[in-house]
Amino acid sequence: MQEKILFGTYTKKTSQGIYQGTLDTTAKTLTNDGLLAKTANPTYLALSAKNRLYSVAKDADQGGVAAWQLTDQGATPLNKVVAPGTPPAYVAVDEARQLVYSANYHQGTASVMTIAENGDLTLVDQLTHTGNGPRPEQDSAHIHYTDLTPDNRLVAIDLGSDKVYVYNVSAAGKLTAQSVLTLTPGFGPRHLVFTPDGTHALLAGELSSQVASLAYDSATGSFMQLGTVKTIPEDYTDHNGAAAIRLSNDGHYLYVSNRGYNSLAVFAVAADAHLTLIQEISTEGDFPRDFDLDATEAFVVVVNQNTDNATLYERDLSSGKLSLLQKDLTVPEGVCVLFAK
Repeated sequence: MQEKILFGTYTKKTSQGIYQGTLDTTAKTLTNDGLLAKTANPTYLALSAKNRLYSVAKDADQGGVAAWQLTDQGATPLNKVVAPGTPPAYVAVDEARQLVYSANYHQGTASVMTIAENGDLTLVDQLTHTGNGPRPEQDSAHIHYTDLTPDNRLVAIDLGSDKVYVYNVSAAGKLTAQSVLTLTPGFGPRHLVFTPDGTHALLAGELSSQVASLAYDSATGSFMQLGTVKTIPEDYTDHNGAAAIRLSNDGHYLYVSNRGYNSLAVFAVAADAHLTLIQEISTEGDFPRDFDLDATEAFVVVVNQNTDNATLYERDLSSGKLSLLQKDLTVPEGVCVLFAK
């Protein structure tokens, strides 16, 4: 089987934009098929059911989100929603309400855009967080993630203030506050994933190199913190930042990338969201910002931003553990991995 994969990148050095690749699940090989769309700093990507791609966009001194229509011939630009300042760090699609959400790390904002029938975006709401934390990276609010709960509320994760916000979303895309979880000072929350039954979530702490297990109550739209585990060895003292977090579809295995320790940490997940570390495996490069499981979940692809390479693993469906298949595939300044599932 041939599976398509998209790579978002920075374009500070040699990258030209969004690249596409192919995973051959029979040959167990990964290829970079070249540039899909020339654009500046498309650092995060989201794909809709109508095969429309929404990417972080940088346009001179403005930042925002770009919309593209994907076809067999490539990516056709639709429109952009940009404003003065830095680009966002995260993009997500809400299929039920036909909305796109973005999180702006530097400006501390969460934005909501409507999707028109032709795929174009229009900004309809935006909120700005305030706050800070004890670490140098927490000088102000830094929203790193805006995505949906299983009951279609919006989670906004604020790394700068160690808070996880939950918002209700109207059909028109307007946000109203529902709840706030305050984490241990310095945890530095980044991204989260929900368990299949929607009762728990697992939250990556970038600044603390930890994962927090959370209980989620859909009746109140609120989280409660249960416990934390480290994503790196206790005796590792050099700089590390936990980054991407993914959960297998059965909810049994969790994967977290470590930038600095340059590894994927693999955890077994109990029914109560208790985590047990079962593997640390090298990403065969430097600064693994993102990775993704393919549609079969038999393979994992990670990109290493500083060494311009992608790494392919085979995943044991029974044990959850990874084994190296391929490394040193060139992906310039890779920071996002998205399988077209």
